Amino acid sequence: MSDQTVPIRSICVYCGSQPGREPEFMDAGRRLGKSIAEHHMHLVYGGGTKGIMGAVASGVLSGGGRVTGIIPQFLIDMEATRHSLGQLSELVVTADMHERKHKMFERADAFVTLPGGIGTLEEIVEIMTWAQLGRHRKPIVLVNINGFWNPLMKLIHHMADSGFIHTAHLVQPLVIDDPDEVVPALKAHWAGTVDRGGESDIIDKL
Repeated sequence: MSDQTVPIRSICVYCGSQPGREPEFMDAGRRLGKSIAEHHMHLVYGGGTKGIMGAVASGVLSGGGRVTGIIPQFLIDMEATRHSLGQLSELVVTADMHERKHKMFERADAFVTLPGGIGTLEEIVEIMTWAQLGRHRKPIVLVNINGFWNPLMKLIHHMADSGFIHTAHLVQPLVIDDPDEVVPALKAHWAGTVDRGGESDIIDKL
């Protein structure tokens, strides 16, 4: 693997296509989006225009930022409206979920996860799995609104303590409570040397 000094230019955000039951979830999405725009970064996300996904995209766009939505054809009418998709800076329609995840990984310099459901969990766990296997060193952030991700972190620690995560030091997501602190934290902790080794290999094999 080789290290390169790679600034974080694009942030992939995973989150729910529903608003959730707590108003803080939608507010966190809007605030994170606004922060991404203010720091002149590019949002890469799943293309949904509803729920928290829509809040993040709206926050970026309202701040004058750039948004790339990547969505499978079959999800367009479930997670978005065609009119709202037309407001995005770039729309990439994929054949399936496999291609969607491939493109999101390829375009992102960092991964941030807001509250969401099974799909959101599956996406971030897969990114963490690749990190554990040493296939990338892109930063991972869990935005822990109202302690939402506490059960996941407890489970990860339990797995490590039980001897099932043999490279636990490679699975160290930043856990941040305040969405306004996410982008500054990424810039502060990861603006230097980022290990991009293995990225091309994993993209080819996905």
